[in-house]
Amino acid sequence: MCRLRAFGIAIFGTFLASTAGADSIKPGDVITPERASAVWNLVSPGNFVLVRQGMRLRIAETTRIDWPPPYKTATEKYSGQVILNEKGELEHYVAGLPFSLIDPNDPQVATKVMWNLSFGPELADTIQVSNLELTGSRPGGGWLFGGLIFDSTASLTLYNAIGRTEVDPIPSDPGFASRGLRSMFLVEFQNQAFDQKGMLMRLRYTDPKMADDAWVAGGRVQAVMLSDSTRGNIDADSYFGFAAKIEDFNYRLLGIAPMLASVHAENSPAKSCQFDYSQHPCPENWEIRTLYVIEATAKPRSWHKRLGNAGVSIPQRILYIDSEGWFVTASDQYDRTGALWKTLVTFTGYRDRSMPEAQVAIYPFKRLFQTAMIDEDIDDPMRFTSILYLPGTEAAEHEGWYIDTGAVTHSLVSAAAAKLINKIGGAPGDY
Repeated sequence: MCRLRAFGIAIFGTFLASTAGADSIKPGDVITPERASAVWNLVSPGNFVLVRQGMRLRIAETTRIDWPPPYKTATEKYSGQVILNEKGELEHYVAGLPFSLIDPNDPQVATKVMWNLSFGPELADTIQVSNLELTGSRPGGGWLFGGLIFDSTASLTLYNAIGRTEVDPIPSDPGFASRGLRSMFLVEFQNQAFDQKGMLMRLRYTDPKMADDAWVAGGRVQAVMLSDSTRGNIDADSYFGFAAKIEDFNYRLLGIAPMLASVHAENSPAKSCQFDYSQHPCPENWEIRTLYVIEATAKPRSWHKRLGNAGVSIPQRILYIDSEGWFVTASDQYDRTGALWKTLVTFTGYRDRSMPEAQVAIYPFKRLFQTAMIDEDIDDPMRFTSILYLPGTEAAEHEGWYIDTGAVTHSLVSAAAAKLINKIGGAPGDY
């Protein structure tokens, strides 16, 4: 415990010292396109494009983030035994943050940061979110000249079989863990305009060599396709900022820097920006944070050759990861030519409820949760943009995120997975 406290004090002390150089802004400032130059070195290159286009930032004081007490206890109990082998694979992990001490000079520092992201406090044991809204748009009006392209409502369910700290069974679900299952992720959505239903189910395994099992509404898909993207769409590996299997990428630390991020978002639901064709949520609170800047490059995989191409459509991502809360604040994504293609922004809340009027989903301590995520194509004048609101504004949603409430159980997850697999076909492991 003393070691963890010392680490927290050290990283926050370094953070406070490093923010002294960010003298071009101060709390209370609102960054408009006219003032974009004040933050050019405090946001990612892709996010800077969004600021110049009209995404307004409201500068706020920097405040601390604390982990849920059970997660902190698990970190203190188990982190000392975790190791990273020569292949960058995690060994002896049980629960909590894998690596409580990060040495910037460690040759494996980038991979350790990514494992901390993968098992960070935001993802919890179980998550259920209803009334998500996903919109796709372009500037202007009308189909040919822009405007709203699609509008979908969705629900999200996440069940982690290992690393559990709050909901029994703890610290792992033996029924799933014994089969090598790490997690199940399910998104179901309905396109409002065309009355079409869709879904994505993803099963992840602890075996580094075992690819994710994935199904979409049309049937079984190869896991590598979840990294693929088209214009105006969020790829499945970008959910929560970065959702790919950690072992499928190589990582490199580019730096540790004081940068702006939306970490204490004020609005839930997030408000669409009125200054740029509602292309972005804004204005919202942004504050200076200490971020790890990590380059993630997709490893060549055998199934890429069977697809008849050079690999995934986003082979390289630059991830900006909060060093205190261990979540992605932004991501710049590069295409196969090495050109900056897309940029991603996450808006994160930190309080004891995700919705101000919540009566049920109220927690005894503050939690992290996303309020919105932007994915925009910035290399194209058409500026295709997807925004995921968690939740949205159209439905009468009053609770928001259900985190570790016990509503998502082993039996519920098993029944849902079996139903979907039987309906659309394909047994796990079949490609």
